[in-house]
Amino acid sequence: MKSHEVDYQVFGDDLQFVEIELDPGETVIAEAGAMMYMEDGIGFETKMGDGSKPEQGFLGKLGSVAKRAVTGESIFMTHFTNNVSQEKKHVAFGAPYPGKIIAIDLDEANGELICQKDAFLCAALGTEVSVAFNKKIGAGLFGGEGFILQRLRGDGNVFIHAGGTIIEKRLYGEKLMVDTGCIVAFESGINYDIQRAGNLKSMVFGGEGLFLATLQGTGRIWLQSLPFSRLADRILQNARPTGGRSSDEGSVLKGAMNLLQG
Repeated sequence: MKSHEVDYQVFGDDLQFVEIELDPGETVIAEAGAMMYMEDGIGFETKMGDGSKPEQGFLGKLGSVAKRAVTGESIFMTHFTNNVSQEKKHVAFGAPYPGKIIAIDLDEANGELICQKDAFLCAALGTEVSVAFNKKIGAGLFGGEGFILQRLRGDGNVFIHAGGTIIEKRLYGEKLMVDTGCIVAFESGINYDIQRAGNLKSMVFGGEGLFLATLQGTGRIWLQSLPFSRLADRILQNARPTGGRSSDEGSVLKGAMNLLQG
């Protein structure tokens, strides 16, 4: 199925959202709960599957959603369609946490993109959203994302989100070592594997994790500067104890009160 050709605009800096312009009859698919707002005239429907294979029967759709369930994603996707006969309408989708939203034309990525399982935000109807199982044991056991990555196929625009700043790099047969959590997406011409990070001392005291991802081949890769897992770990490390204030904050406030009281 040929993907719908949608226009778009990304708004914001660190807390971004993307506004999709739909011509009459055009549809965009999105993860459940990603919608920010939509104009009157746009209808939405929650369906099993991405709608890329309308001829697919119930058993085929059931197999597709079962794979999505393995990744921890919702088995349903929401389809937003411009039902107005003559006017263009807009629908917007917001990022789930601070970071960047980028648009990637799958037609320029040889029709396929591999990404981390929670990177997908929305895409033009006709895009196939499926699961990519990593066949290498090392990548499966120590790659952070396990054996499971997400595969996006089609010829239209897809919109992915990641934490911090996203950088695009192009490899020409070179090898790049990357923290496993910093990978956002890569083209199908890139081989993904995991290798041990240095010697035993570096692994234990280096603070960079026990394993690094290796990306090698010819094609584009996208990396994020702040994986959500890293952000969540830092928040948990600095979480306030029961009582609402940290010990340092309490000491400062107590000292200030003593000073004011003479």
